[in-house]
Amino acid sequence: MAIKSRNKVEPTFNSSSMSDLVFLLLIFFMLTSTLVAPNAIKLMLPSSNSKTMAKQTVTVYINDQYQYFVDDNPADETQLTDLINANIGNDSQATVVLRSDKTVPVQYVVNVIDAVNEINNATGNNHKVILATSPKK
Repeated sequence: MAIKSRNKVEPTFNSSSMSDLVFLLLIFFMLTSTLVAPNAIKLMLPSSNSKTMAKQTVTVYINDQYQYFVDDNPADETQLTDLINANIGNDSQATVVLRSDKTVPVQYVVNVIDAVNEINNATGNNHKVILATSPKK
């Protein structure tokens, strides 16, 4: 009497559980990467109680050495208008977020506002400048 086994060993590999694991890891890394602070330039922002939020199109930084950065790219005062205009693109109502260190004199802030006003006058658009602040303690 010949006894045959009913359970045969198959040489195939089922990768469905492996793909589930890969997708879970992908979602985990996507979520944790968005929690990282996007500010690459360390600034001590002035404090305020107002909570105005806007969709930011371009971010301009002024650090404590009075250096300008347009979206992490260093800029000179003469290049400020051209770099902001290049980053705004075709958006007619862009918002420029100004992140300035609280020790920076007001003239440097006014230079950024003047650059955005020059762009508005040349293109006829209505771009806005918002000063970023930190919450009061």
